[in-house]
Amino acid sequence: MSFEQAKWVWRDGSIIPWQDATTHVSAHALHYGSGVFEGMRCYETLDGPAVFRLDDHLDRLYQSAAVHGMTIPYDRDELTEAICRLIERNGFKSCYVRPLCFYGSSSLGLHPAKCPVEVVILVWPWDAYLGAAGLEEGVRVTVSPWKKFHSDMMPTTAKACGQYINSILAVRDAVSRGFDEALLLDVNGGVAEGSGENLFFVRNGELYTNDERHSILLGITRSAVIQIARDLRCQVNVGPILLDDLLTADEVFFTGTAAEVTPIREVDGAVIGSGGRGPLTERLQNIFFSATAGRDERYRDWLTFVTSETVKLVC
Repeated sequence: MSFEQAKWVWRDGSIIPWQDATTHVSAHALHYGSGVFEGMRCYETLDGPAVFRLDDHLDRLYQSAAVHGMTIPYDRDELTEAICRLIERNGFKSCYVRPLCFYGSSSLGLHPAKCPVEVVILVWPWDAYLGAAGLEEGVRVTVSPWKKFHSDMMPTTAKACGQYINSILAVRDAVSRGFDEALLLDVNGGVAEGSGENLFFVRNGELYTNDERHSILLGITRSAVIQIARDLRCQVNVGPILLDDLLTADEVFFTGTAAEVTPIREVDGAVIGSGGRGPLTERLQNIFFSATAGRDERYRDWLTFVTSETVKLVC
């Protein structure tokens, strides 16, 4: 990941130079993590850049804000316009998109009632989160000593800034021990998710994943993969995942906006299946990338195109 190519930022209604997008050190969100955000990808297609499932990401952004009692001072059309124009202004054919809504500077009491809600959008090039090799060869993961918080402690289905401290602790521990990523268990000992990814496993040609009852964020890529699998007439089972399920699975893989569809080849040294990308994972991955590239007409409505012409129509 590099910010060097990003020249412009959208902030509270205006596109400004990257270097001018600063926040005061007394901002409430800096001290307490009081913000919500989204992560999207814009992909290069033959018809120009296109943001993948923009509407679904904005749905979740507003839902996350509502859960935390935050009113976003811009409507969906305004944020759609901002995202489209910012990608175009930066001249990106593909990029990562990060809308962030947070409480700014006014008071450092825990209740942010007096703090203004500020909104920024960043775009920058970001390659495969777990590496291009990981997409083909799979990654090595470890079970984290840190548990995923329960929804009774903090809303797990909202994508809020402060809650990612949990993920940071997990991934720092995993990397320090030589692994690519962490697996977090829930408070009941079941498998929840990665530090920033949902989880699937394959057994006898059927797909298995968990849901919000197991302390996960309901991922946009997760739902896309479920739809693709069902279109392939693959049985999708939703329920709890135990660690033994992964260790005895034919295939295991992550999904997420950053990770996309990344196979897992080892869990704490135990080889999964054949020790590489499995056949169903590869098939789902190929269709997913065909969809994001605009080559699969079945999923054309998942794309919001950002060519100069469509910016004017969409925005």
